[in-house]
Amino acid sequence: MNVIEIAKQVIQIEIQGLDYMSSRIGQEFEQAVEAIISTTGRTIICGMGKSGIIGKKIAASFASTGTPSFFMHPGEAFHGDLGMVKPEDVFIAISNSGETDEVLKLLPFLRDNGNYIIAITGKNESTLAKHAHCHLDIAVPKEACPLQLAPTTSTTATLVLGDALTVALMDKRDFQPENFARFHPGGNLGRRLLSKVRDEMISTNLPTIDIESKFSEIVDSISTGKLGLVIVDDFNNDRDGIITDGDLRRAMKKYGRDVFDIIAKDITSFNPYYIEPHDSIERSYEIMEQYKISSLIVIDGLKVIGILKK
Repeated sequence: MNVIEIAKQVIQIEIQGLDYMSSRIGQEFEQAVEAIISTTGRTIICGMGKSGIIGKKIAASFASTGTPSFFMHPGEAFHGDLGMVKPEDVFIAISNSGETDEVLKLLPFLRDNGNYIIAITGKNESTLAKHAHCHLDIAVPKEACPLQLAPTTSTTATLVLGDALTVALMDKRDFQPENFARFHPGGNLGRRLLSKVRDEMISTNLPTIDIESKFSEIVDSISTGKLGLVIVDDFNNDRDGIITDGDLRRAMKKYGRDVFDIIAKDITSFNPYYIEPHDSIERSYEIMEQYKISSLIVIDGLKVIGILKK
């Protein structure tokens, strides 16, 4: 069997495993979601080895979508980290066999502490499953590993179950893009939804000319300003306008060789699209996308105070 056939076989085995798990999702999944959504505490996730790696991802997904959560290594938990566990916390213990010693050692404390325990295992009759308040079954027909030793299909099933819990919790919380952005301020979505125009506008050394400026002056100002536009001051009428590099191209096409005879007022747009400094970057992008432009002037009252570039 060549490597491409092996890859396809592994993928098919894992798809079959997910189908098998999906067909058995039932009331206990609902019970787990309800326990997590109703707690006043955090959701703590624990697991050894590969289960622990998947547990870290699930905890990260929970935390970034509105469910306070963190991962706890069972070895560290048994040697002092259990002090971080409050009675109101929900505890999710992951073990495919349901017999992982480091995880089972935590059960007496969790029971005595009053924690709600959710077990994620592939064995309904395992010690962990029997001693949990709620058991989520990740049993799969077989691993993709030909030796049936390396966790493959089972870890995929655990990961997908974690994603299912994450999305179900998001739905229960009516989690919106704005909420996601609050937890991801460094990402593009966070920037668009949380940042204000005043945070990102260019407000110094703005290229500016007066209404009577010659064509050569317009070109020079746009070139040296490096913003693709120039602000035009019409002092007599107490108004501002703009000329963009697109306006220059259209003027050259319209006037031909006579383009050097025109002045700024001949090609100035006195009603450009604008934004205000307190508006969000998201609103600015919506305007730019709607009108297919890449810059907006920023105004405060009737005064141009900046330029926002996409």
